[in-house]
Parts: sequence; structure tokens; C-alpha cells
Amino acid sequence: MKVVGLDLSLTSTGVAVVWAAPRAGHLAQVDRIRTSPAGDTYPARWSRLRDIVDEAMAWVSDDTDLVVLEGLAYASKSPHATERAGLWWMLAHRLLVNDHRLAVVTPSARAKYATGSGAAGKDTVLAAVVRRYVDVDVTGNDEADALVLAAMGARALGRPIDELPKNHLDAMAKVAWPEGLAQPCPAGITTESKD
Repeated sequence: MKVVGLDLSLTSTGVAVVWAAPRAGHLAQVDRIRTSPAGDTYPARWSRLRDIVDEAMAWVSDDTDLVVLEGLAYASKSPHATERAGLWWMLAHRLLVNDHRLAVVTPSARAKYATGSGAAGKDTVLAAVVRRYVDVDVTGNDEADALVLAAMGARALGRPIDELPKNHLDAMAKVAWPEGLAQPCPAGITTESKD
């Protein structure tokens, strides 16, 4: 099983990949795709978005079972909100036309899965991720968010990489899972832990 989590950003897109095999445990890797403005013209801005999409797609291979993408933050007041939305749709389009299964997680569902609270801030999520996934070298918010997305995808595929209290797992029901994942939180994998 291979799941890719992507937390899109114009400057630092978080990427996480989780591999799991029956009885062999799991392996996770995180990274960032860093870019900076290439100019204010529309062709330059489009080129930057295309480059981010190309780099993100380099992490998605034919054997990828699921890509989990953080949804748009509709309440964002950023002056770059339209570019972020364009980036999101460019990547979603590329994934779908290449027949990759795509799940979309809202920012609040991502925070709830990580911390138990949908209102948790980025630094609270980062702290929870660093404590929970001790074998993964997470160095920033973008990587932490991407790892949470990938962990949610692994759980949806029946290969959880974490043990979480029920209130964290309630986030799974708030995800737009692709067809074929009718039971996003399979029975028997919910475990209670103190977190």
C-alpha cells in the first residue's frame, strides 16, 4: 500500500508518503516542495503553479493507492487565495485525469485527526505529529499536515499507522473519500490511547 498526502502551498508544499505491507509494518517519509515567486505576469504565475504540480506528481506513482489532498480554506483572506485555488484545481485535475484515487480532507478534519480538536492551530498540530510519529523526521507545519493526511489515507485503506482516541477518529467521517472506500474507518482498528 502506498498513500501520498499533500498540503499545498505556494511557497512550501508539504509531502508525505506512507508505505505499508501486511505484517511488515510501515514506513513514512516527508519532504517539502519549495518555490518562490517567478514574476507578476500571468504566464510567470501559471508557470510557478505548473512547477509545483509537476513536483507533487513526481511523488505519485502508478502503484499509489490513494492521494489525500487538503481541501481549500474557504475563509482565507490571503491576497493569493485565487492562486492557491488554481494550484489546488490544477493538481486535482492532473490526479483525476491520470486515474489516481483522490480523497479531500478539510483543514478542520485534518486538525481534529491530529489533535482531537478541529480548531487546533498549525503549531499544535505540529507538536502532536512530532510526539506521535517519532520515527519520522518532521521539521515543519507543512510536513506535519501532509503526514496527517497520509495517515488518514492509510487508515481509510485499513492499514493505520497510529493509535488514536475515538474523538480524533471522528474526523474520518468528515472526509470526501473516493468511491470504493465506503467504510473509511474499518471496524476493529479504533484503539484508545492517551494523547
